[in-house]
Amino acid sequence: MQTLLRLAALLTLAATAATAQDRRPSHCIAIADAAPGLEYLHKAAWSAPVPDFTVRLHYISHASFLLQTPGGMNAVTDFTGFIGNVDLIPDVVTMNHAHDTHWTAAPDPAIPHPLKGWGEPFGTGIDHHLDLGEMLVRNVSTDIRSPYGGTEPKGNSIFVFEVEGLCIGHLGHLHHIPTDDQYAALGRLDVVMVAVDGGMTLPIRDVVTMLERLRSSVVIPMHWFSDYGLSTFLAQIGESFEIDRRDESSLEISLRTLPKRPTVVVLQPRYLRD
Repeated sequence: MQTLLRLAALLTLAATAATAQDRRPSHCIAIADAAPGLEYLHKAAWSAPVPDFTVRLHYISHASFLLQTPGGMNAVTDFTGFIGNVDLIPDVVTMNHAHDTHWTAAPDPAIPHPLKGWGEPFGTGIDHHLDLGEMLVRNVSTDIRSPYGGTEPKGNSIFVFEVEGLCIGHLGHLHHIPTDDQYAALGRLDVVMVAVDGGMTLPIRDVVTMLERLRSSVVIPMHWFSDYGLSTFLAQIGESFEIDRRDESSLEISLRTLPKRPTVVVLQPRYLRD
């Protein structure tokens, strides 16, 4: 009997070790220094092919972005179920449950990988490490405000997309400055999408403090409700970041085209159209 128990324990340890070996490590955590930029950012329509070694980001609406890879992979952040009048079925969607503008209870069953940013029951958190070859999607759990004014532990996820050597972070409905452990778990973020409403999420002064620590090469504001609110953020962050306001909703970016100085790139939200 003892021999059988020892054999079972050894098999369990072997299976655990094999699982750990299969889990591709994050290069964004392993390499914590931002890559140097050589050129600049480019615009492109969401429906065009994505060049090699490049990622396309399209600002859809509110906190939803479409990420596209050269191999044709598509991911949508804070997916609400509607991205425009297109038949596109994303390979991955991420969601946070702060409001119904950040998630849907009924994602299309054809979506291969619908990733919730919270655990069930609420407060338990969740751990994603989805390796799709061309793209690695992982998350770092943070707290979020509960519906009754309290705090729900681990109710929000910062999703990180590692693709073409880039580390792209979507902060979700973040309500507090990350802890040291959370900063460490994020690692390097070359591109970060951050809510700048200044009230429903983080106060602007805390957003600026966080971004100055992250020192991402590209910051894309989201979750803003007026030009006045956006301008308030830009006025404060402009002391330490370049500002690039655009009329476009899409940009293409690669390690080679990261700007030399940290830059806020303002995109205009537009639903996808054929």
